[in-house]
Amino acid sequence: MTKPSLPDLLHAAVTAVGGTERPGQVAMAEAVAEAIDDNSHRLIQAGTGTGKSLGYLVPALAHGERVVVATATLALQRQLVERDLPRTVEALHPQLRRRPQFAMLKGRSNYLCLHRLHEGAPQDEEDGLFDQFEAAAPSSKLGQDLLRLRDWADETESGDRDDLTPGVSDKAWSQISVSSRECLGATKCPYGAECFAEAARERAKLADVVVTNHALLAIDAIEGAPVLPEHEVLIVDEAHELVSRVTGVATGELTPGQVNRAVKRAAKLVDEKTADALQTASESFERIMELALPGRLEVVPEDLGYALLALRDAARDVISAIGATRDKSVADEDAVRKQALAAVENVHAVAERITTGSEYDVVWYERHDRFGATLRVAPLSVSGLLREKLFEDRSVVLTSATLKLGGDFNGVAASLGLSPEGVEAEDAPVWKGLDVGSPFDYPKQGILYVAKHLATPGREGTRGDMMDELAELIEAAGGRTLGLFSSMRGAKAAAEELRGRLDHPILLQGEETLGELIKNFAADPRTCLFGTLSLWQGVDVPGPSCQLVVMDRIPFPRPDDPLMSARQKSVEEHGGNGFMAVAATHAALLMAQGAGRLVRASGDRGVVAVLDPRLATARYGSFLKASLPDFWYTTDRNQVRRSLAAIDAAAQQDGK
Repeated sequence: MTKPSLPDLLHAAVTAVGGTERPGQVAMAEAVAEAIDDNSHRLIQAGTGTGKSLGYLVPALAHGERVVVATATLALQRQLVERDLPRTVEALHPQLRRRPQFAMLKGRSNYLCLHRLHEGAPQDEEDGLFDQFEAAAPSSKLGQDLLRLRDWADETESGDRDDLTPGVSDKAWSQISVSSRECLGATKCPYGAECFAEAARERAKLADVVVTNHALLAIDAIEGAPVLPEHEVLIVDEAHELVSRVTGVATGELTPGQVNRAVKRAAKLVDEKTADALQTASESFERIMELALPGRLEVVPEDLGYALLALRDAARDVISAIGATRDKSVADEDAVRKQALAAVENVHAVAERITTGSEYDVVWYERHDRFGATLRVAPLSVSGLLREKLFEDRSVVLTSATLKLGGDFNGVAASLGLSPEGVEAEDAPVWKGLDVGSPFDYPKQGILYVAKHLATPGREGTRGDMMDELAELIEAAGGRTLGLFSSMRGAKAAAEELRGRLDHPILLQGEETLGELIKNFAADPRTCLFGTLSLWQGVDVPGPSCQLVVMDRIPFPRPDDPLMSARQKSVEEHGGNGFMAVAATHAALLMAQGAGRLVRASGDRGVVAVLDPRLATARYGSFLKASLPDFWYTTDRNQVRRSLAAIDAAAQQDGK
């Protein structure tokens, strides 16, 4: 039988989802097919509107090998599994003569645990919540959530938390879910045959395409315990997020509350002397944490070092003791032991990691007004880890709308452990980069305006001139504004100030769920939406409701961010430009994502306004501008107001 051609397959798939074939999509599909055939690696930048999901799904399905697709957001996972894959599989079936299977796979704690549901969570005695379903008042939010979960458990086929709408609180969900460390295992658990997480794993083993998330991909790569099925091709979508997700998985933390829970759980299972040693070490650690000031610990202080050594040794003794004893008088002992072991093993692992010390780790204190101090440890870089673990024994395609920063792929490539493009280095995987462009005509659809006349933003304090500028821009645009702020404090201050000055409704992140805010913002073009980090990347509102995107300042990391400043210092010690490699690259990625909120469809028009003159005046400004879409550029405040007024008038004429 003649092998169907890639263009024919792509055409069938695009027609099935009601899309339009784009030259960039065709170029992307060809590059993915080439990478799979050559067992090689690609970085592919595909702008908004390219249709990149089909650009990688079609060649992957055509090849016939098992493919894992890892993505950062729930929205894209759902789109792939509920819309793109079902339609694409059906569209390709006549030519492929087969129907490839697909499945979604997430971490174990995302699935309802039947053992927890029916037997209850092993609770600390002081909590007095041996049966959450009985203890929580039915009228309370927690009680209502738990009752709803119990009803949902009888009807759900997947047990997947994301299939429960509306959702429930983390506290409620934690009562009926377990981490992989707490899980009894399918063979030991009385509910193993019906387990939702195990069923999801079995479906993944049989599937041709497995859709997962970056975190599970990181766990699979880092922890050496495979959670993903064997596969020949890995496609990482939203790849600009991968390094931060891997860093998150590789970060350890200790809090007094965590250690206290471990002590309580262990006390039920070990002799008094062993439990007392952990209790004493816990009290020493808590005393030190009460005085902890936020910031990096370049050298672990002596008192903290002694406390962590005591914790490490006491935790090790508890782990040995739990392994050697089995108390048949403890009800549901396996679950109690598993939960205690998980808690104590985490204490041991983090304490040992910090006391052993590594030049490749960064240790710091964080302090939260409500929760107190946290001790954290994270890798200085994950590039070596990714180079070693990600690119071995499979073809890897990384794609996103923002992979070229400053005009090339090398910054992102370096963060993934790859050499500069075209430079061969020992042990470094060989890769090629491809920018397939965007179907949008950015110079005609958008304006990049830099408010060059404003004062340079300082660390603190209200910027009166910036507030005036923002108010005037919103008035000219007739609302329709997405305000992206570098801090929540800045977003709140702007919302409070402008609510008193403007007639336009201003929605503020945190005052409602993100989904509800975005829905309300899209529904009323006169509305503005202000917020911080998740809005820079999570808003997809085509049309007249979003015709002005404002960034209050260049989003450099905070100078006191322990991990970022440590990474910057490390680059400088090795002879590089730490500011450009870390701070400017971080800002470029966020600005590219933020600017990408403006043009989401071929009919969109609008302005991206940066209220920070450094984009026009600083030496690094050209690097940041080269990372943004190719909008028409101006610093003329009168010109931009006229343009916004014209865009607003056109939208009103269309009745929007």
